[in-house]
Amino acid sequence: MAFNHLEGKVFPLNRDNVDTDQIIPKQFLKRIERKGFGQFLFYHWRFEDDGKTLKQDFQLDTGKYSDSEILLGGKNFGCGSSREHAPWSLQDFGFKVIIAKSYADIFYNNCLKNGILPIRLPEDTVDALFKNEKKADLYKIEVSLGSQMLCDSEGLIASFEVDPYWKTMLMKGLDEIDLTLQYGGKIEQYEKQNEVNVLGI
Repeated sequence: MAFNHLEGKVFPLNRDNVDTDQIIPKQFLKRIERKGFGQFLFYHWRFEDDGKTLKQDFQLDTGKYSDSEILLGGKNFGCGSSREHAPWSLQDFGFKVIIAKSYADIFYNNCLKNGILPIRLPEDTVDALFKNEKKADLYKIEVSLGSQMLCDSEGLIASFEVDPYWKTMLMKGLDEIDLTLQYGGKIEQYEKQNEVNVLGI
């Protein structure tokens, strides 16, 4: 799905070194499709031991944080193993943008490949966003990928960097398979020519 602009509610996760096993625990990685992982997002933080009762101190599913589309994180978000299921679970739950101080490189790239916009911002800017969230009754952030700018409901404005290649991919709603298919004619032409060269005819 193409991404250009979003104004969404924010879920604050002010923790550093959130690893991919905390995002989606390993026991839920047996599914063969990309969908359905959202229900297990942050499983051990969201649920009591029975796996059904929501914990009261992690309010992702309730109150002003329900239906959040933007996740606000700390340092080294997405560290640990390289499982692609982590961005799958975040996306399946409904997150379209992650804003953090820093990311594990593999997780960052996996987000881009799966249509999530990961935004890196300086530590003092992210700290200011966390402070603003605490003050607001209903906290929202507006993100424009085209202008590479964001602003929050408290008036904070910040710019962010994104690789031009991935910016284009996100704005056009393409993944790498879609990109390859755009060159289907040239690929077919190359294969025919290669077949001629191999057969010597």
